[in-house]
Amino acid sequence: MSDGLTYAAAGVDTAAGDRAVELMKTAVARTHGPNVLGGVGGFAGLFDVSMLKAYERPLLASSTDGVGTKVAIAQALDIHDTIGFDLVGMVVDDIVVCGAQPLVMTDYIATGKVVPERIADIVRGIAAACEVAGTALVGGETAEHPGLLAPGEYDVAGAAVGVVEASALLGPDKVVDGDVVIALGSSGLHSNGYSLVRAVVARAGWALDRDVPEFSRTLGEELLEPTRVYASDCLALARDESAQVHAFSHVTGGGLAANLARVLPVGLSATVDRGSWAVPAVFDVVRGLGGVPWSDLENTLNLGVGMVAVVGAAGADAALARLAALGLPAWVLGTVAVDDGAQGAGIVRGSKGVDGGAVCLVGEYRV
Repeated sequence: MSDGLTYAAAGVDTAAGDRAVELMKTAVARTHGPNVLGGVGGFAGLFDVSMLKAYERPLLASSTDGVGTKVAIAQALDIHDTIGFDLVGMVVDDIVVCGAQPLVMTDYIATGKVVPERIADIVRGIAAACEVAGTALVGGETAEHPGLLAPGEYDVAGAAVGVVEASALLGPDKVVDGDVVIALGSSGLHSNGYSLVRAVVARAGWALDRDVPEFSRTLGEELLEPTRVYASDCLALARDESAQVHAFSHVTGGGLAANLARVLPVGLSATVDRGSWAVPAVFDVVRGLGGVPWSDLENTLNLGVGMVAVVGAAGADAALARLAALGLPAWVLGTVAVDDGAQGAGIVRGSKGVDGGAVCLVGEYRV
């Protein structure tokens, strides 16, 4: 008689999952303040929200996202402790756009085979980014999917919840004629547009270990540069009354114009000067290597602007000073004015289902 099948024989190693948890526990615990109850391994993460009693009208903000095909770069290089910054950045920096403080985050990792050290590296990166964001990593799940994913493949996703006082809610309702649009520099590609970037690299036949003079490092090192996590710095700026912050926009998929339009009210338009900053080398290399039109680049990649703050005209200097003190590169992109209804190339109105204001891109990019 043949031996019966076991779960392990089917490709799932529960013991490996347990080892991964042991390897990551210390990093996760570092994100836990006094509000986190229990430890790692519970069925649910518990977070004491007694502080909400001090709010007049607390609003919960939630977000979920993944890293996208950037994980293919991490897998090819066998470097897994930075991808967590991309995940956390994509999630918590969507929450902070409305002025909410991200309180808790959970993660989900699906893989073809659980390699404890690799899973622990991923979660260590997530935990380190949560520390930067001031967010507790209160739970997660690792799922082994043999036959669906190859042994070396994985994907990551996460979700977070934050809170904002209703009276402090940021967004289109606070943006007015005369506001100033301020850019917060990105750390590189962040975690969007990698399907385009990877296609360009593949067609050019460039290896990830290729030294690229424009980067002063290898192609792989540039492509794996972690996403800048803005949450804590944006909250510090928003709480500085002299900065007069009215709205934030997280520049992710769709590029600068489409995401900025989402936080402008109908009837107002932001004019953005393409020449107000020098586009970082990685974007120009992608453009030149793949013959990618500027119009496609600006609709796909952040081009060096990872977050945008819309502030009152009288608060612009204070906002720039505050961002400089926080160590963030920042500059004036343009201004907000009444929408004249003009049509044409470089003008975007609303995006992703939002019936928002308009953004007009003018001038030429500098490289």
